[in-house]
Amino acid sequence: MSTKPVYDRTHHAKMATGIGDPQCFSGKAGPAKFKEGDRVRIKDLPDLVYTRTMTYTRGATGTVVKLVYESPAAEDEAFGNVDHPEWFYSIVFAQKELWPEYSDTFSNDTLETEVPERYLESA
Repeated sequence: MSTKPVYDRTHHAKMATGIGDPQCFSGKAGPAKFKEGDRVRIKDLPDLVYTRTMTYTRGATGTVVKLVYESPAAEDEAFGNVDHPEWFYSIVFAQKELWPEYSDTFSNDTLETEVPERYLESA
């Protein structure tokens, strides 16, 4: 018989029952570091296992358009580490910022994505 602790795979469902996810983390991340309109840069942090922060956004500068929700980052949640929720932000980038070869014909094109606070720094 193993003495290894058994991971409760339903822990998240239990927390969110009757409340919702990510609503079950509301108010647990502390004050947001950024606000709508702030210019931010995506840090180039290592992604050891899993992240929802796309590689093509690393090093790019964008604008916060919305504070979306509080939740553990995917790289934490994948291992059951839900004790440190953080803010997620909706960031808008000019396509040309992400892909310098992007056609000037479409210079107003943008991309919007959600990024956890740990990946953001002031630009």
